[in-house]
Amino acid sequence: MKKLLAMGLGAALAAVLVGCNAKEAGAQGTTGGATKYRIAVIPKGATHEFWKSIHAGANDAAAESNGAVEIIWKGPQLENDRESQIKTVEDFVNQEVSGIVLAPLDDKALVPVVKQANKSEIPVVIIDSDLSGGEYSSFVATDNEKGGSIAGEEMVKRLGGKGRIVVLRYQEGSASTMAREKGFLDAVKKAPGIQILSENQYAGPTTESAQKAGENLLARFKKGDGSLDLDGIYCPNESSTFGMLRVLQDNGWAGKVKFIGFDASPKLIDGLKEGQIDALVVQNPHRMGYLGVKTMLQALKKESVEKRIDTGATLVTKDNMTEADVAKLLAPPQA
Repeated sequence: MKKLLAMGLGAALAAVLVGCNAKEAGAQGTTGGATKYRIAVIPKGATHEFWKSIHAGANDAAAESNGAVEIIWKGPQLENDRESQIKTVEDFVNQEVSGIVLAPLDDKALVPVVKQANKSEIPVVIIDSDLSGGEYSSFVATDNEKGGSIAGEEMVKRLGGKGRIVVLRYQEGSASTMAREKGFLDAVKKAPGIQILSENQYAGPTTESAQKAGENLLARFKKGDGSLDLDGIYCPNESSTFGMLRVLQDNGWAGKVKFIGFDASPKLIDGLKEGQIDALVVQNPHRMGYLGVKTMLQALKKESVEKRIDTGATLVTKDNMTEADVAKLLAPPQA
């Protein structure tokens, strides 16, 4: 009887251990006895060139792991679909992935699901845009306020310290672009000769919404002869910059007003070459995706990680755009 009882307890214990190992394997898996980490990388959107470069960087980091990392890439199509991004994070938490690398669409709306990941003991690395709550291992991003300041200082320089300007913001709740807008405005406000005529209009998530918002904004400053009664324009991301560029081109204003934008794409680079854009502040999205995954792998291995990692911002003009290091930033790898 005692022998049978011992056998029963042994079988029950074995079943518990198998169950625990199965749960761990669901999150990590094994390859020839070595741990394989399943890392979910969740961008803000899927259409902009910026996110394709983030994806390429994440893939390159995984490739260097010799099979230890599997990247699962999924995000919303549009950069205003908070509900879709929230559900994506929830799904990955329920799937018990090893870790989550997240570019939050909204600095507040994504906090509850990050806390859900915290409770499930799934580490989170935040990239691109900060979060105002929840616990995360590291924040890997451009120093966005500094990037905006670089743009503001360049605007003051190009206008000789005086002129009438407008800012077309990106989208409320986006911490990265809000910081770029703040950095720009703080810099130009140091020049008493600069008048900020508008700083409360938003471009929205797409090039098309930005173009419409840009048309509406600049219509207020159109003179009777069709010219534009403005000296400078600033936009804080790729889609807002491209939408505004279209407005300037369509109305014959391109090259006739100082125009500084943020990020790069083939169309924006063409605008820079043709003198229709005066400067772009360019990030390093490939490095951001790469370091996001590398940092997550360090965290999963219980290694020390930096709490904040600045991936850099560079001012690009027609004069320096062909320099080797700058040219690489303008044409980063894409997935």
